[in-house]
Amino acid sequence: MNNISRHAEHADGTYFRQIGSYWGVIESLASLKLYSIILSLNFLTSLLASIMSHGHSCEDEHSHSHGGGEHNHDDDLTPAIQSSLYHYIEFDKITTFNEATPGTGKAIVKKTWEQRLDTSTILESDADEQLLIFIPFTGQVKLHSILIRASPSPDAPKTLKLFSNRDDLDFSSAADMLPVQTLDIPLHTGEDYIEIPVKRALFNNIHSLTLFIEENHSNGEEDTTSLSYLGFKGDFTRLRKDPVITLYEAAANPADHKNLVPGAQYGSMGI
Repeated sequence: MNNISRHAEHADGTYFRQIGSYWGVIESLASLKLYSIILSLNFLTSLLASIMSHGHSCEDEHSHSHGGGEHNHDDDLTPAIQSSLYHYIEFDKITTFNEATPGTGKAIVKKTWEQRLDTSTILESDADEQLLIFIPFTGQVKLHSILIRASPSPDAPKTLKLFSNRDDLDFSSAADMLPVQTLDIPLHTGEDYIEIPVKRALFNNIHSLTLFIEENHSNGEEDTTSLSYLGFKGDFTRLRKDPVITLYEAAANPADHKNLVPGAQYGSMGI
Protein backbone atom coordinates (compact mmCIF):
# COMPACT_ATOMS: atom_id res chain seq x y z
CA MET A 1 0.00 0.00 0.00
CA ASN A 2 2.80 2.39 0.80
CA ASN A 3 4.33 1.82 -2.61
CA ILE A 4 0.98 2.39 -4.23
CA SER A 5 0.48 5.62 -2.29
CA ARG A 6 3.94 6.89 -3.17
CA HIS A 7 3.30 6.01 -6.81
CA ALA A 8 0.00 7.89 -6.76
CA GLU A 9 1.62 10.92 -5.09
CA HIS A 10 4.40 10.86 -7.67
CA ALA A 11 1.87 10.65 -10.54
CA ASP A 12 -0.16 13.50 -9.05
CA GLY A 13 2.96 15.63 -8.76
CA THR A 14 3.98 14.93 -12.34
CA TYR A 15 0.46 15.73 -13.53
CA PHE A 16 0.34 19.08 -11.74
CA ARG A 17 3.85 19.97 -12.94
CA GLN A 18 2.73 19.28 -16.53
CA ILE A 19 -0.37 21.39 -15.97
CA GLY A 20 1.84 24.17 -14.65
CA SER A 21 4.11 23.95 -17.69
CA TYR A 22 1.15 24.06 -20.06
CA TRP A 23 -0.32 27.01 -18.22
CA GLY A 24 3.00 28.85 -18.51
CA VAL A 25 3.03 28.27 -22.26
CA ILE A 26 -0.56 29.51 -22.51
CA GLU A 27 0.31 32.65 -20.57
CA SER A 28 3.33 33.27 -22.82
CA LEU A 29 1.23 32.87 -25.97
CA ALA A 30 -1.42 35.19 -24.58
CA SER A 31 1.24 37.79 -23.81
CA LEU A 32 2.66 37.51 -27.33
CA LYS A 33 -0.83 37.83 -28.83
CA LEU A 34 -1.57 40.90 -26.74
CA TYR A 35 1.77 42.41 -27.75
CA SER A 36 1.06 41.77 -31.44
CA ILE A 37 -2.33 43.44 -31.12
CA ILE A 38 -0.74 46.47 -29.46
CA LEU A 39 1.86 46.72 -32.25
CA SER A 40 -0.84 46.46 -34.90
CA LEU A 41 -2.90 49.19 -33.26
CA ASN A 42 0.14 51.46 -33.04
CA PHE A 43 0.94 50.87 -36.73
CA LEU A 44 -2.64 51.57 -37.82
CA THR A 45 -2.73 54.73 -35.71
CA SER A 46 0.52 56.00 -37.28
CA LEU A 47 -0.68 55.15 -40.79
CA LEU A 48 -3.99 56.94 -40.30
CA ALA A 49 -2.22 60.01 -38.93
CA SER A 50 0.12 60.04 -41.97
CA ILE A 51 -2.79 59.79 -44.42
CA MET A 52 -4.70 62.56 -42.68
CA SER A 53 -1.61 64.75 -42.65
CA HIS A 54 -0.94 64.23 -46.40
CA GLY A 55 -4.56 64.83 -47.31
CA HIS A 56 -4.65 68.05 -45.34
CA SER A 57 -1.39 69.23 -46.91
CA CYS A 58 -2.57 68.55 -50.47
CA GLU A 59 -5.95 70.13 -49.77
CA ASP A 60 -4.37 73.27 -48.41
CA GLU A 61 -1.93 73.54 -51.31
CA HIS A 62 -4.65 72.93 -53.90
CA SER A 63 -6.82 75.55 -52.23
CA HIS A 64 -4.18 78.24 -51.90
CA SER A 65 -1.17 77.55 -54.11
CA HIS A 66 -2.43 76.84 -57.62
CA GLY A 67 -2.47 80.52 -58.39
CA GLY A 68 1.15 80.86 -57.39
CA GLY A 69 2.20 77.59 -58.99
CA GLU A 70 3.88 76.27 -55.85
CA HIS A 71 2.19 72.88 -55.88
CA ASN A 72 1.30 70.73 -58.87
CA HIS A 73 1.06 67.13 -59.97
CA ASP A 74 3.05 67.41 -63.17
CA ASP A 75 4.65 64.04 -62.50
CA ASP A 76 1.29 62.25 -62.60
CA LEU A 77 0.97 60.00 -65.65
CA THR A 78 -1.49 61.49 -68.13
CA PRO A 79 -4.31 58.95 -68.56
CA ALA A 80 -4.36 59.59 -72.31
CA ILE A 81 -0.87 58.14 -72.85
CA GLN A 82 -1.39 55.05 -70.75
CA SER A 83 -1.24 51.95 -72.96
CA SER A 84 0.29 54.00 -75.77
CA LEU A 85 1.77 51.91 -78.59
CA TYR A 86 4.04 54.73 -79.74
CA HIS A 87 7.30 52.98 -78.81
CA TYR A 88 6.27 49.78 -80.61
CA ILE A 89 5.74 51.22 -84.09
CA GLU A 90 8.28 50.59 -86.85
CA PHE A 91 8.32 54.17 -88.11
CA ASP A 92 10.76 53.51 -90.94
CA LYS A 93 8.38 50.98 -92.49
CA ILE A 94 5.27 53.17 -92.47
CA THR A 95 3.88 53.74 -95.97
CA THR A 96 1.21 56.22 -97.05
CA PHE A 97 -0.48 56.25 -100.43
CA ASN A 98 -1.86 59.44 -102.04
CA GLU A 99 -0.09 61.84 -99.68
CA ALA A 100 0.45 65.29 -101.19
CA THR A 101 3.85 65.70 -99.51
CA PRO A 102 6.00 62.56 -99.24
CA GLY A 103 6.79 61.54 -95.67
CA THR A 104 3.95 63.45 -93.97
CA GLY A 105 2.02 60.28 -93.20
CA LYS A 106 4.98 58.91 -91.29
CA ALA A 107 5.58 62.31 -89.69
CA ILE A 108 2.13 62.66 -88.06
CA VAL A 109 2.41 59.14 -86.60
CA LYS A 110 5.91 59.92 -85.33
CA LYS A 111 4.72 62.95 -83.38
CA THR A 112 5.07 62.45 -79.63
CA TRP A 113 2.23 63.05 -77.21
CA GLU A 114 3.64 66.49 -76.42
CA GLN A 115 3.61 67.34 -80.15
CA ARG A 116 0.00 66.27 -80.80
CA LEU A 117 -1.23 69.89 -81.06
CA ASP A 118 1.54 70.91 -83.44
CA THR A 119 0.09 71.77 -86.86
CA SER A 120 3.35 72.56 -88.61
CA THR A 121 3.19 69.12 -90.24
CA ILE A 122 -0.13 67.96 -91.70
CA LEU A 123 -0.95 64.92 -93.80
CA GLU A 124 -3.01 65.90 -96.85
CA SER A 125 -4.35 63.70 -99.62
CA ASP A 126 -3.31 64.46 -103.19
CA ALA A 127 -5.45 63.27 -106.13
CA ASP A 128 -8.67 62.78 -104.20
CA GLU A 129 -10.00 62.51 -100.63
CA GLN A 130 -8.72 58.98 -99.98
CA LEU A 131 -5.66 57.96 -97.95
CA LEU A 132 -4.14 54.52 -97.30
CA ILE A 133 -1.74 54.23 -94.35
CA PHE A 134 0.18 51.07 -93.41
CA ILE A 135 1.39 50.87 -89.77
CA PRO A 136 3.72 47.97 -88.77
CA PHE A 137 4.47 47.13 -85.14
CA THR A 138 7.58 45.58 -83.63
CA GLY A 139 5.62 42.78 -81.99
CA GLN A 140 2.15 41.44 -81.33
CA VAL A 141 -0.49 44.04 -80.48
CA LYS A 142 -3.97 44.04 -78.99
CA LEU A 143 -5.47 47.28 -80.31
CA HIS A 144 -7.79 49.26 -78.04
CA SER A 145 -8.34 52.60 -79.75
CA ILE A 146 -7.13 55.09 -82.36
CA LEU A 147 -6.30 58.73 -81.60
CA ILE A 148 -6.90 61.28 -84.36
CA ARG A 149 -6.56 65.04 -84.51
CA ALA A 150 -7.90 67.02 -87.45
CA SER A 151 -9.27 70.50 -87.96
CA PRO A 152 -13.06 70.89 -87.54
CA SER A 153 -13.59 71.43 -91.26
CA PRO A 154 -15.06 69.49 -94.20
CA ASP A 155 -11.66 68.03 -95.10
CA ALA A 156 -11.47 66.09 -91.80
CA PRO A 157 -11.61 62.27 -92.09
CA LYS A 158 -15.06 60.70 -91.81
CA THR A 159 -15.09 57.04 -92.93
CA LEU A 160 -12.18 54.91 -91.73
CA LYS A 161 -11.82 51.24 -92.66
CA LEU A 162 -9.38 49.07 -90.74
CA PHE A 163 -7.47 45.99 -91.94
CA SER A 164 -5.10 43.89 -89.85
CA ASN A 165 -1.97 41.95 -90.90
CA ARG A 166 -2.20 42.98 -94.55
CA ASP A 167 0.83 44.57 -96.19
CA ASP A 168 -0.37 44.06 -99.76
CA LEU A 169 -3.34 46.43 -100.02
CA ASP A 170 -3.85 49.20 -102.53
CA PHE A 171 -6.86 51.46 -103.07
CA SER A 172 -8.61 48.99 -105.35
CA SER A 173 -8.27 45.98 -103.03
CA ALA A 174 -9.09 48.06 -99.94
CA ALA A 175 -12.29 49.28 -101.58
CA ASP A 176 -13.35 45.76 -102.64
CA MET A 177 -12.33 43.85 -99.52
CA LEU A 178 -14.46 43.54 -96.40
CA PRO A 179 -12.67 45.46 -93.62
CA VAL A 180 -12.16 44.11 -90.12
CA GLN A 181 -14.06 47.15 -88.83
CA THR A 182 -15.42 50.41 -90.22
CA LEU A 183 -15.35 53.52 -88.04
CA ASP A 184 -17.33 56.73 -88.43
CA ILE A 185 -15.18 59.63 -87.23
CA PRO A 186 -17.22 62.52 -85.85
CA LEU A 187 -16.36 66.09 -86.78
CA HIS A 188 -14.43 67.26 -83.75
CA THR A 189 -14.97 70.88 -82.71
CA GLY A 190 -12.40 70.97 -79.90
CA GLU A 191 -8.70 71.73 -80.11
CA ASP A 192 -7.48 68.34 -78.88
CA TYR A 193 -7.57 64.84 -80.33
CA ILE A 194 -10.49 62.42 -80.41
CA GLU A 195 -10.18 58.80 -79.29
CA ILE A 196 -12.11 56.18 -81.23
CA PRO A 197 -12.39 52.75 -79.58
CA VAL A 198 -12.29 49.61 -81.70
CA LYS A 199 -13.80 46.20 -81.10
CA ARG A 200 -10.91 44.66 -79.20
CA ALA A 201 -11.88 41.08 -79.97
CA LEU A 202 -11.29 41.81 -83.67
CA PHE A 203 -7.76 43.13 -83.11
CA ASN A 204 -6.39 40.68 -80.56
CA ASN A 205 -3.27 39.42 -82.32
CA ILE A 206 -2.06 41.85 -84.95
CA HIS A 207 1.42 42.88 -86.07
CA SER A 208 0.34 45.53 -88.59
CA LEU A 209 -2.64 47.81 -89.20
CA THR A 210 -3.80 49.40 -92.45
CA LEU A 211 -6.04 52.48 -92.29
CA PHE A 212 -8.15 53.28 -95.34
CA ILE A 213 -9.64 56.78 -95.08
CA GLU A 214 -12.37 56.51 -97.68
CA GLU A 215 -14.30 59.75 -97.21
CA ASN A 216 -14.09 63.12 -95.51
CA HIS A 217 -16.87 65.32 -94.15
CA SER A 218 -17.35 67.34 -97.36
CA ASN A 219 -19.85 64.89 -98.91
CA GLY A 220 -17.77 64.74 -102.06
CA GLU A 221 -17.19 68.50 -102.42
CA GLU A 222 -13.60 68.51 -101.15
CA ASP A 223 -10.89 66.44 -102.82
CA THR A 224 -8.44 66.94 -99.96
CA THR A 225 -8.49 65.09 -96.66
CA SER A 226 -6.18 66.30 -93.91
CA LEU A 227 -5.18 65.32 -90.36
CA SER A 228 -2.32 66.37 -88.11
CA TYR A 229 -1.97 63.59 -85.51
CA LEU A 230 -2.45 59.83 -85.45
CA GLY A 231 -1.84 57.59 -82.42
CA PHE A 232 -2.70 54.15 -81.11
CA LYS A 233 -3.44 52.58 -77.74
CA GLY A 234 -3.42 48.93 -76.73
CA ASP A 235 -1.37 46.10 -75.25
CA PHE A 236 1.96 44.95 -76.65
CA THR A 237 3.71 41.56 -76.58
CA ARG A 238 7.25 41.33 -77.90
CA LEU A 239 7.83 38.58 -80.44
CA ARG A 240 10.59 36.10 -79.62
CA LYS A 241 13.17 35.87 -82.38
CA ASP A 242 15.29 33.07 -80.95
CA PRO A 243 15.96 30.49 -83.68
CA VAL A 244 14.65 26.98 -83.23
CA ILE A 245 17.34 24.44 -84.11
CA THR A 246 16.20 20.92 -84.99
CA LEU A 247 18.57 18.11 -85.92
CA TYR A 248 17.33 15.35 -88.19
CA GLU A 249 18.96 11.97 -88.84
CA ALA A 250 18.47 11.07 -92.50
CA ALA A 251 18.90 7.31 -91.96
CA ALA A 252 19.94 5.23 -89.00
CA ASN A 253 23.35 3.58 -89.24
CA PRO A 254 23.45 0.32 -87.20
CA ALA A 255 27.19 0.75 -86.65
CA ASP A 256 26.49 4.02 -84.79
CA HIS A 257 24.20 2.22 -82.36
CA LYS A 258 26.08 -1.05 -81.73
CA ASN A 259 26.55 -0.35 -78.05
CA LEU A 260 22.91 0.42 -77.30
CA VAL A 261 22.16 -3.11 -76.08
CA PRO A 262 25.14 -5.17 -74.85
CA GLY A 263 25.37 -8.54 -76.56
CA ALA A 264 22.82 -7.65 -79.24
CA GLN A 265 23.59 -8.37 -82.89
CA TYR A 266 22.83 -5.77 -85.57
CA GLY A 267 22.42 -6.38 -89.25
CA SER A 268 19.98 -8.06 -91.60
CA MET A 269 19.58 -11.07 -89.30
CA GLY A 270 19.81 -9.20 -86.02
CA ILE A 271 18.02 -6.26 -84.49
